[in-house]
Amino acid sequence: MNIYGIGTDIVNISRIKSAIKKNSSYFKKRVFTNFEIKICDKRTNNVECFAKRFAAKEALFKAIGHKNKLSFKEVEIRNNTSGMPNFYIKGTSLLNLKKLFKNKKFKIHLSLSDDKPWAVASVVVFTYK
Repeated sequence: MNIYGIGTDIVNISRIKSAIKKNSSYFKKRVFTNFEIKICDKRTNNVECFAKRFAAKEALFKAIGHKNKLSFKEVEIRNNTSGMPNFYIKGTSLLNLKKLFKNKKFKIHLSLSDDKPWAVASVVVFTYK
């Protein structure tokens, strides 16, 4: 395995809260998938949930170095049964990643955390044969 890229993003949770408060429907629908909206809206700490997912997408864009190749709406963060966050990439974004990696296999590791007023995400992208 080779490290293709590393990305980190930190978000002020208050900034996400303001964006949601200002125009909830527009902001959420522009940045998050329906699944992410459903999951985060159910949580008591829903703003932190949205903030971590926003940071995760930005960290991924930084790790691959090609933000315009990915769409916020085609990059989804889901937690597995043990709570570990994972990316699910679909559509044109997935096709663009495959082209970028020249059809090599790739794996993306994601770590999320928050401690008010901050949410942070770290991403490591690996490629292999």
